[in-house]
Amino acid sequence: MRLSRHALLAGTLLAFPCFHAAAHAQAAEGTVEPDGTIIVTTAAEQPSSSATALSLSIKETPQSVTIIDRKRIQDFALTNVNDLLEQVVGLNVERVETDRTYFSSRGFDVSNFQVDGIGLPLAWGIQFGDLDTALYENVEVVRGANAIMTGIGNPSATVNYVRKRPGDDLKVFASGQVGTRDYWRFEGDANVPLTDTLAVRAIYAHEDRDGHLDYNHVNRDVYGAILRWQATPDLRATLGYTRQENDADGVLWGAIPLVYTDGTRIDLPRSATTSADWTYWDTKDQSAFGELVYDFGDDWSLTGIFTYRRFEEESKLLYAYGYPDRETGEGVFGMSGIYPSDYKQYLGDVYLSGPFQLFGRAHKLALGVSVSKSDAIELEDFSADTIVYPAPSEWGETDIPEPSYPGSYLAADYSDRLTRVYGAAHLNLADQLKAVVGASAMWIKSTGFSYGTSQARKDSKVSPYVGLVYDLTPAVSFYASYTDIYNPQVEVAIDNRRLDPAKGTSLEAGVKSTWFDGRLYATAAVFKAKQKGLANFAGSFDENGCAPGESGDACQGKPFDSYYDATDTTSTGFEIELAGNVTENWSLSGGFTFLDIEDDEGADTRTWIPTRSLKLATTYAVPELNDLTLGAQLRWQNGTDTLLTDVAGYGLVEGDVVLRQKDYAILDLMAGIRVIDSLRASLNLRNVTGTKYLNSLKWGQAYYGAPRSAVVTLSFAY
Repeated sequence: MRLSRHALLAGTLLAFPCFHAAAHAQAAEGTVEPDGTIIVTTAAEQPSSSATALSLSIKETPQSVTIIDRKRIQDFALTNVNDLLEQVVGLNVERVETDRTYFSSRGFDVSNFQVDGIGLPLAWGIQFGDLDTALYENVEVVRGANAIMTGIGNPSATVNYVRKRPGDDLKVFASGQVGTRDYWRFEGDANVPLTDTLAVRAIYAHEDRDGHLDYNHVNRDVYGAILRWQATPDLRATLGYTRQENDADGVLWGAIPLVYTDGTRIDLPRSATTSADWTYWDTKDQSAFGELVYDFGDDWSLTGIFTYRRFEEESKLLYAYGYPDRETGEGVFGMSGIYPSDYKQYLGDVYLSGPFQLFGRAHKLALGVSVSKSDAIELEDFSADTIVYPAPSEWGETDIPEPSYPGSYLAADYSDRLTRVYGAAHLNLADQLKAVVGASAMWIKSTGFSYGTSQARKDSKVSPYVGLVYDLTPAVSFYASYTDIYNPQVEVAIDNRRLDPAKGTSLEAGVKSTWFDGRLYATAAVFKAKQKGLANFAGSFDENGCAPGESGDACQGKPFDSYYDATDTTSTGFEIELAGNVTENWSLSGGFTFLDIEDDEGADTRTWIPTRSLKLATTYAVPELNDLTLGAQLRWQNGTDTLLTDVAGYGLVEGDVVLRQKDYAILDLMAGIRVIDSLRASLNLRNVTGTKYLNSLKWGQAYYGAPRSAVVTLSFAY
């Protein structure tokens, strides 16, 4: 099958929603120049419409919002989204394989991703390959449910990538990087005003590197072009095209078995892999969009956007399963397949926004309609050959022979259609009291099949949103918000029947404050998120499609993969976060997250997710020393574990085996200096302490995180 035994259909299949983008486009435009120069805005006053469809400051938004800006991206050389999101407070990056990544927040999978507020969700709710950051000014993360802007998903978080946009001045930025493990990268970004009304921005990046795992190598190209035309004083048109090609060799499908048949851990080096040099996972991600914004005057505007996205992949994968005998090293086998896939998405959005007067006070209103369609085609060419692995000491050193493939067949062909009507209002109830109210109504229809399971469904749902912000003082505000959310699921139960949609609710309350004349923003929040009927892995069908205790005709038509139970899961916790500047030259950002995740019986669940995490980043600038900048970022998480339920089948242990990853911390350091005017050099050291840790225990297999590395950057700005 396309996904590993424990992973098939584990990501949440979204219905490809559309969302408002105009506020993001206007906010991003002119705030960050191509040379990396940041036009200073205090942290609390940064505008964002990711949570409510209204362009509100972070301090006015009744939810937790984190923004990673272009300066942070450049300072710490965060060239891919996975590295960037690992630094976001309350967000967990689950690197289950080299080229397939999950994300979680507040105990649940993050399934909603946007570009300029337009929902471009990931196939299966998973990031395939590396997503480059060269195209984006900043990344916004809204934690909790996001009913107005999405309507569909989990009460976890929404990630919004804000594109670079054309500006009014000629700017050119170029950088070159070299680093350990044969790493090198070039990035260019040019903003060119062609006339008084026409401007273009062009972006290119190329990256080439060896992974820290044996056989692994990545080659990536990124292209972007955006044209802005101020057709009349009231009408602005924008056209854009982006393309990312990520070619990866020696990839992991699944990860590495970590215990022997007696339940003890296998001692493996960080470079260990169960891959082979003939495996690959190549992706091509293209997106084109057109945007029209008409200004009616009095701050009222109408925006229309159409987006087309096509994601293609071609992979030849090798999955290792079983556990080795401690004495002989035998017992691990492999299966392999070739998987071409093609996903197309069509998204349209029309959005009206502006202020209005009521009872002598000024308020804001946003109304929108969105329609979307997605088509997916997945082929499978699965080998019937049994692959036998050598002893663990030889993994990555002994060649695995490539099997034969009988020919491909159509494994999945399905379509999703989504229509949404949404609206929100920012109500000025009193001088110190503001409210955000809104709702999203959606209608979804799906057809087709996927790996033996029908995708047919027809659902509708209305999700409300209400939030209050009370300004105790000009610097301190209290807030609270409630929303629910709805999530169609693709996982199947033991009878091969797809599970009913999961229904989520999200409650959040906290305090937001500003310090040092507004330079530093601080927030503390408590939250409760709940998912009813959430898919929870329960077991696997055997090669005949039989669940435990089944045989004969009852097995017919079932996929050779996983089945799930519907469970109620509740997550409670709190977060503390800081962002901004302590002094003019000293920046500080980060925070602490505490989680308690329980099932419907009060027992701990989803134990592979860290329940305590700390993330901090700081830089200090010394302008008189050629703009010397020193910085550090730290991320720490407590220990995690998962249960291996199938080791007992080998007869050497009784019951489940607990696989643990103890708590760990990763420290990165940076230093940068101006060499001459327009030329800057910097050094980034990652995992400087050489911490050895497993990336994720989500599926019971894992691989080790990257060891110590260094990157040198030389950048030019004009």
